[in-house]
Amino acid sequence: MPGTDPAEAMRVVAGELPDFPYLPELPDRGPGADLTGRTAALLVDMPAEVTPRGWRLAERPGRDLARARSMLSSDLDALEEVLQGFTGPLKLQLCGPWTLAATLELTRTMNVALSDPGAVADLTASLAEAAAAHAADVARRVPGAQLVVQFDEPLLPSVIAGLVPTQSGLSRLAAVEADTVRDGLNQVLAAAPAYTVVHCCATTVPFGIIQKAGAGGLAFDLSQLRRGEEDGVAEAAEAGLGLLTGAIPAVAAEPGGVRQTAEPGGVRQTAEPGGARETAERVIRLWRRLGLPLATCPQQAVITPACGLAGSSPPRARAALARCREAAAMLPELIAETGDEVR
Repeated sequence: MPGTDPAEAMRVVAGELPDFPYLPELPDRGPGADLTGRTAALLVDMPAEVTPRGWRLAERPGRDLARARSMLSSDLDALEEVLQGFTGPLKLQLCGPWTLAATLELTRTMNVALSDPGAVADLTASLAEAAAAHAADVARRVPGAQLVVQFDEPLLPSVIAGLVPTQSGLSRLAAVEADTVRDGLNQVLAAAPAYTVVHCCATTVPFGIIQKAGAGGLAFDLSQLRRGEEDGVAEAAEAGLGLLTGAIPAVAAEPGGVRQTAEPGGVRQTAEPGGARETAERVIRLWRRLGLPLATCPQQAVITPACGLAGSSPPRARAALARCREAAAMLPELIAETGDEVR
């Protein structure tokens, strides 16, 4: 979410998504509130520190880690206060093991942990323990919550394809085998005492690997989904996985309803999708393309922004959450209009 006030962000989330709130992340606060640093604050027996390039493993805890832990503690205090008496699903987010290994440097070198299989194993074990402890803390603070733990893996396709650059940038680290990726994901997913989701808003999401790793749900950017990848999504849905479908752009609209997205070689301009009805219809069209019974859509789909909203203005971030809720509420009625009864 945009902004730096955890209490205000939590109130916005709870107000717009009263049936399925989440613990906001506020990266505008700086190092320690970012994806890698926030998760590093939770790691067990693996301290980290900030460098000019990002985060790296450290020999002992320091002020960078203390700051990250302090910000997370403030976030959890706000969560506890705003959600007093809450019952229902509540989502937490952590950096997944492979993105963490691709962004966290080793202690004495500038190479990322992904370059060292032993470091990856230690990091994954530490993250699994951290996820379990974090979930237990939130369960104590909000005892009526049904926890959903999401592991963010934006770099997962790059890890599998061997596209993570070395420190020099002149070459790339070797691709990680699919079975190894699956096992690492499974270790952290199995440790979290909650319904688990793996989120990847990149292209070429490895849906099959995520499913085999034991995730309860998949979260992805609908605009990045290619026709050739839809079979993997359909297989996951038929196996009962939830689909957190990123149907609302996470970037702000430009004047005239045009949004600009930075891409290699320039800026792509596309029309900003319409309101809640259009969003709901996008999800229904996906269900049709996947060949799934429309009656399962309201039960199995969660409508979400495509990715994080930190780059949006506060009003637009609030509007995006409101559209998620409104579009989800429309799904049964729109499906009924097509002649498919929802049971």
